[in-house]
Amino acid sequence: MNSFGETIKKLREAKKQPLRVVASFLDIDQAILSKFETGSRFASREQVRKMAKYFNASEKELLIAWLAERLFREVEGEDEKFATQALQLAEEKVAFNSAKKYSRKNKE
Repeated sequence: MNSFGETIKKLREAKKQPLRVVASFLDIDQAILSKFETGSRFASREQVRKMAKYFNASEKELLIAWLAERLFREVEGEDEKFATQALQLAEEKVAFNSAKKYSRKNKE
């Protein structure tokens, strides 16, 4: 299973683009892009959207990979049981919030 950083590195290499070219498109320093690829720094949501556009990749798939990586890193060092339970609770909260938003939209 590839990390988000590995995914964007593969996309960049498949396009045969050096770090500096992609970094220029994203309006960031190439060292920052390198850190995204190694996982030592997280991209912003907007940067992920720009990457999807640049690589002509699915924005949805890149955002999901990015968010999954962020969630994983947050719970990585925790006891597995607690991490799984926390992720399940977060999933329930997301579903509840989505249902609430949907309900409000239909009332308008």
